[in-house]
Amino acid sequence: MKVELIITNKEGVRDPEGETIQRYIVNKVTDKVKEVRAGKYLLFNINSDDKNDAVEIVKKIAEENRLYNPIVHKIEIRAEKIENGSN
Repeated sequence: MKVELIITNKEGVRDPEGETIQRYIVNKVTDKVKEVRAGKYLLFNINSDDKNDAVEIVKKIAEENRLYNPIVHKIEIRAEKIENGSN
């Protein structure tokens, strides 16, 4: 099971990296982008056929090992079955 962990700042928390990307890169191309948010992306290959089990494993890893700060960050966990067993 391929499991993605996406960590971003919560709404209302300032995002200096996203602001910098927007100011110095995106705004050179267009003024139609309202906001850019930056974050971390981690990809796990979990040895499980159960989507919920794989998500719970990654959630446990993230929470117990402080991969994010729950006060300022939010996480999104997405799981997808790997059909042929490889990426």
